[in-house]
Amino acid sequence: MSTQPVPPSFKDLGKAANDLLGKDYPISGTNLEVKTKAPNNVVFKVRVKKFDLCRSSACILFRPSTQFTIRSGLTLSPPTVAGLRDGKSGVIAGDLEAKYLLPKYGLTFTPTWSTSNLVKAQFELDNKIAKGLKLDLATSMNPVSNAKNAALTATYKQPGLHTRTLVDLFRGPSFTLDAVIGRDGFLVGGDATYDVQKAAISKYNAIVGYSAPEYAITLHGLSNLSTFHASYYHKVNRDVEAGAKAIYDSKSSSKNISLEVGTRAYLDNASFIKAKINNTGILGLGYTQALRPGVKVSFGLALDTQQVSGTAANDEKSGGLNAHKVGASLTFES
Repeated sequence: MSTQPVPPSFKDLGKAANDLLGKDYPISGTNLEVKTKAPNNVVFKVRVKKFDLCRSSACILFRPSTQFTIRSGLTLSPPTVAGLRDGKSGVIAGDLEAKYLLPKYGLTFTPTWSTSNLVKAQFELDNKIAKGLKLDLATSMNPVSNAKNAALTATYKQPGLHTRTLVDLFRGPSFTLDAVIGRDGFLVGGDATYDVQKAAISKYNAIVGYSAPEYAITLHGLSNLSTFHASYYHKVNRDVEAGAKAIYDSKSSSKNISLEVGTRAYLDNASFIKAKINNTGILGLGYTQALRPGVKVSFGLALDTQQVSGTAANDEKSGGLNAHKVGASLTFES
């Protein structure tokens, strides 16, 4: 009997297609991510995303030299600085993150401070209480508004099974449970949230899919099974990838299906290009180049093919703004 691999988490089902269509297009500052790998194989990551006001943007991220030990058993990852400049308003948004590791005890402490004055702290205990079990306490607080939140997550992974339980202490409180079962490439998953105050299930979703080394197909039933996403990813060969995603909202008055297709082609070991287009005529282009080890630059362009002149003059909400978007991302890693 063959051993089944650990399936992806519920939120990562369909990730290959989502990354192909969503990442490496720095057109509006929607997503900025960095990863660093320390000598002990610990991976660090920081992400900034969802800045909708940008029409053009520039993203800069800097990470200084690699981690160092400040005393026996305690490892300090130097601060990560991430930033994004809104090309329309000129405002720079970013955050500062450090990571403290106690490998002997399986503990990780990650404090973060953002320019929006949001202070976060995350505590992780991995694979110590039981094999495959990870506990995560994530807290946040805004000293100005006194808004605060805390969530406790327990993740359990075994061959053929990936489950997660989340308790949101301040919102509800609420309990969220999700699980994914995998066998021979077939994946079935679901999640549900229970609101204690309402004494009812507030939302539920379901996913089915199939994953193989060269391709993956996923069908999501979201928003209480009222919105459906179908995604497809195909690794055509070593240098070319293709993907597509369709979305149908049964509650939408138009009842139309949104469709997006895209591809990525590697030019060489240090660069690749990406292209995508959706059914509304928005064409996205991206180019990423590794200038040297640890330094990467990306350029993105979004063209509205239905507004060839470049201005959305007929759209009252746009105020005649440029219908096209352009941006750049510069990343330093070590």
